[in-house]
Amino acid sequence: MRRLVVLGSTGSVGTSTLDVALTLSDRFRVVALAANSNVEKLAEQARAHRVSVVALEDEAAGATARRLLPGVTVLAGPGATLELLRKVDSDVVLQATVGAAALATTFAAIEKGGIVALANKESLVMAGALLFAAARRHGATVVPVDSEHSAIFQCLRTGNASEVERIILTASGGSFRDRPLEDLPHVTPAEALKHPTWTMGPRITVDSATMMNKALEIGEAVALFGLSPERIRVVIHPQSIVHSMVEFRDGSVVAQMSRPDMRLPILFAIAYPERPQYDAVRFNVRDFAKLTFADPDPVRYPAIELGYRAARAGGTAGAVMNAADEVAVTNFLAGRIAFPEIVRRVTSALDRELSKPAAGGAAAPTLEEIIDADRRARLEVAAC
Repeated sequence: MRRLVVLGSTGSVGTSTLDVALTLSDRFRVVALAANSNVEKLAEQARAHRVSVVALEDEAAGATARRLLPGVTVLAGPGATLELLRKVDSDVVLQATVGAAALATTFAAIEKGGIVALANKESLVMAGALLFAAARRHGATVVPVDSEHSAIFQCLRTGNASEVERIILTASGGSFRDRPLEDLPHVTPAEALKHPTWTMGPRITVDSATMMNKALEIGEAVALFGLSPERIRVVIHPQSIVHSMVEFRDGSVVAQMSRPDMRLPILFAIAYPERPQYDAVRFNVRDFAKLTFADPDPVRYPAIELGYRAARAGGTAGAVMNAADEVAVTNFLAGRIAFPEIVRRVTSALDRELSKPAAGGAAAPTLEEIIDADRRARLEVAAC
């Protein structure tokens, strides 16, 4: 029985994690939940899983939670999730908190040791080297939850790291993969949020449409697997059945396939290194007789090249790219900017960062430098 803490429990990944835990209640016991402000959903989850400790970063939501959850310890206010991690003993922490704000709690989860099932790609893009150094110090095992990196992680178990030629990240192409380019300045947030194959949160769904998610995943792959950006390829795979591939030096290619359902990479991460029996998601080859792959159009998806630029530059470039994207996506969803403007603003922020003499150049920036770069990029994009 593994004791499981779920951070970001009210989001799509957190909700799927709790579904897995409920289905496999003989293997996982949810001991604590954390969210930002969705108190009604958190209370429902806490009752369903009989947890004794919850955390809400929003103070007012915490007051509501105390009324809804008598007998449950409710931690509330900025830093509540950090306090929860200090107080609660666990074997696995599922980190599904969204955005750069999760960086501090990712470090805190790693410092507990045990397994950190990491669904927050921003932490790796911003501070991958620092996170893995902390994992070595504290004896933590970081297992990726992103479907693409989970796939690569699984494929790599068939060979040695020295035998890898390259990795191939698959991408659905997002909501607008078939829309005429001239339509893109006029698409709406509601249209962007209609992903053709996955059900995800708002930011990642928009990022899938711009392919900023792949830009971030290039940096994530560099941090996780120690490959140079030149050994990472992105391909469009509309069916979202092959989640990624690894090509070995002998020419063999190993692919990981399944239905597009986040419960599978979640289960792999929280049960690692075991594979429990799980019948909720099954694959039938007859349902997917045709699988197609294509190179992404650089005109439709200019964000991909940003990912390579940031990964090659290193330093604070990843933090700036991520922060700029977070702010730009927020502005798009609020109707303040057009869809193509998202990538333009990220490009401008990255250009500014890389034009500085020391920028991108610091191979191993400190955490303070990373946080400062994140703050500067947010201010710059917000001011545009």
